[in-house]
Amino acid sequence: MLIRRERSVDTTAVAGVHRSAFAAHYAATGGDTAHDPPEVALLDALRSDPGWIPTLSMVAVADEAVVGHVCLTRATVGPFPVLALGPIAVLADRQHRGVGSALIHAVAGAADALDEPLIGLLGSPDYYPRFGFQPGERLGIVPDRPDRAGLFQVRPLTAYDSQIVGEFRYTAAFYGL
Repeated sequence: MLIRRERSVDTTAVAGVHRSAFAAHYAATGGDTAHDPPEVALLDALRSDPGWIPTLSMVAVADEAVVGHVCLTRATVGPFPVLALGPIAVLADRQHRGVGSALIHAVAGAADALDEPLIGLLGSPDYYPRFGFQPGERLGIVPDRPDRAGLFQVRPLTAYDSQIVGEFRYTAAFYGL
């Protein structure tokens, strides 16, 4: 498996990865499986959003096919620029094989190399701590919606500064869906 930067020719394959990864989830929750999961529309919106960072959108490739995707986009904590992780997806038949872990490690390493201070996300508190994520409240960072506090986590990177405290805000595309 190879982790590399997403290319423009990967857009259709990346959408397919997100469809595959989330179809069962939306079917199980009574969602409309006739339409794309919202992650597909979110990615389309993000690619034209000022918060999009092409160098931090990565794919996992196996047997010359895109099998996973992750991206980091610009976010803020108060006046401080930080990053937001997501969406992330792995083809349904490739899940639980380390693809998602490899993507998270690769994109976090790339962000660290770019001297970004922090990554925030909404996700499972049982899954993401293995990648260095912790509840945001431990660092004085809270989600913009209090009802998300139990899922909101941050990972400080090498350039992290303890002055980065306050409310975490995603780029505009996250609020338009």
